[in-house]
Amino acid sequence: MTSIRSALALPLVAVSLALATPPASAAGTTTVSVEEARLDRAAPQEILRRSGFASLAPEFADALSGADSFVEAERAVVRYGSGLWRRAVDRAQGRGPAGGDLSRDDDRPLYWSRLALTRELRSWKPGFGITEEGRTRLLDRLERSSRGQDSIRYPAGKGVKRILLTGFDPFTLDRDVRISNPSGATALALDGTWLRTADGSLARVETAVFPVRWADFADGSVERTLRPHLPKVDLFTTVSQGRPGRFDIERTNGAWRGGFPDNENLSRTETVPVADPGTQPQWTSTTLPYAAITAASTGRFPVYDNTSVTELPAGADTPVVRPDGPTPGSAARAGGGGNYLSNEIAYRATLLRDRLGLNRLPGGHVHTPVLQFGPGNTDPATGAVTDPEFVRNRLDIIAQVRAIVAVAAVPQDSLAHPSS
Repeated sequence: MTSIRSALALPLVAVSLALATPPASAAGTTTVSVEEARLDRAAPQEILRRSGFASLAPEFADALSGADSFVEAERAVVRYGSGLWRRAVDRAQGRGPAGGDLSRDDDRPLYWSRLALTRELRSWKPGFGITEEGRTRLLDRLERSSRGQDSIRYPAGKGVKRILLTGFDPFTLDRDVRISNPSGATALALDGTWLRTADGSLARVETAVFPVRWADFADGSVERTLRPHLPKVDLFTTVSQGRPGRFDIERTNGAWRGGFPDNENLSRTETVPVADPGTQPQWTSTTLPYAAITAASTGRFPVYDNTSVTELPAGADTPVVRPDGPTPGSAARAGGGGNYLSNEIAYRATLLRDRLGLNRLPGGHVHTPVLQFGPGNTDPATGAVTDPEFVRNRLDIIAQVRAIVAVAAVPQDSLAHPSS
């Protein structure tokens, strides 16, 4: 996988010097990423056509070719990246033209369009010199701006609750390239919206979407996005697709990567890599009001308080499933949400919460049901990219996440926060 390493924290002068330093090359690369290589399959092309997003990549390529300097190229990258995010949000929320007959709630046009843009940027051959560090910086800016990671804004003043929610890209695309991720669709549907919480308070929701790639998480993309905002919000929740037919509020998150391949078909089996590993706990816990959430009527899918984990007990070398959470001194092998990137984003977000001293801030992870196609549309090779049941399921999941957030945002007399 091509690791997108952040250069945003570097001083501007240092960046400028790096970009002006030989060996600068105008040549792009003919190598595309594993994700980008899936673009040419029939289903992604149909999704782009039927949403009106197919023209974005050629327009972006023209903008890049007209750039006479790195500064102009960076402006084009940010303009198209942020424009893609805003266009996807607007489409999901019913603003502007639909661009085609694909359901507005669909998250896939954003995903495939982003890859079309990164592929153009990777192969771009500017008329001026650019270092590999410079191209990587541009890729990073494109990723962040097209995921809403750098556009989280809350209104000033008191009397408004602030909620931060994250979703994910589609994944397991080699199994079925038509896949949509309801957590990403939820992020698009809720970004910048206002909702009434269960106690009648007004809340503003801001969202961002994350890649399904191990290396981006190791590079600190979660912490970089969330750190400026956690001290200012009233609630945060990471969201991902989980188990068929049910929602889960994951009670415990584990510091372990289980090795399932990511969207670049790369595996990682290791302790979750974080800053200051010497103080890294094996487990973190939710501060979401799980009892209130599971007791509320939020939609047609059942919602569970999931307390199960998989651990290596202290002094043992064989994993054990613990239905009631980890035992003292154990090593994590799976949190309630497993040991993939959904568990990892929950672990990272809640660890960041604790390291910032925000132990009473409600936050944790919500797993949605698996988004399923309708009966008879289960063959990836011959099936349609959408169907009425598929759309109904996604809309119902989005609505239920919104309802869960409205319940979670109500202050509780006491928030369970077991020791990590």
